[in-house]
Amino acid sequence: VGNSSVLTCPLKGHVTMLKWTITPEAGDQCTLTYRFDKNETHRTNCSDNINWTFRAAQLCQTNSMHAPCWCFAAPPRLSLSCDEQGSPVCEAAAGKPPAQLSWVPEGSSTAEEKRHDNGTVTVLSKFTACSTNVTNVTTCVVSHPAGNWSQSISC
Repeated sequence: VGNSSVLTCPLKGHVTMLKWTITPEAGDQCTLTYRFDKNETHRTNCSDNINWTFRAAQLCQTNSMHAPCWCFAAPPRLSLSCDEQGSPVCEAAAGKPPAQLSWVPEGSSTAEEKRHDNGTVTVLSKFTACSTNVTNVTTCVVSHPAGNWSQSISC
């Protein structure tokens, strides 16, 4: 949509170097390194026109003693439907890290995760019961480092 992206990474302790490793869904891996002490940026295998499908895995590393953090990764695709028994089923497909699913109104639910070869995870949650004094509209709430989404359905 735009011609620039902002990549964020939480910094802990004294850091002199920040390294981004970007692995797009299609194309070669790109590495961006920034040295704070020298105000230098280095690019390895990066072009000005990286195909950002927003399914790219992006790893942020610093030179501190802390482990690398997944600061932003693949956002899941949200879908909401009704199963054969009339229960709402929410799917957050191919997220990295896995999405957290919750329901409004709160009630009983079952959840399962399916891990994919590319490192993404699909989370499937089925809403099974709620208190008796609620509406028949149910909302699935998806929480993820790449953003938060919700979708409602009446089964």
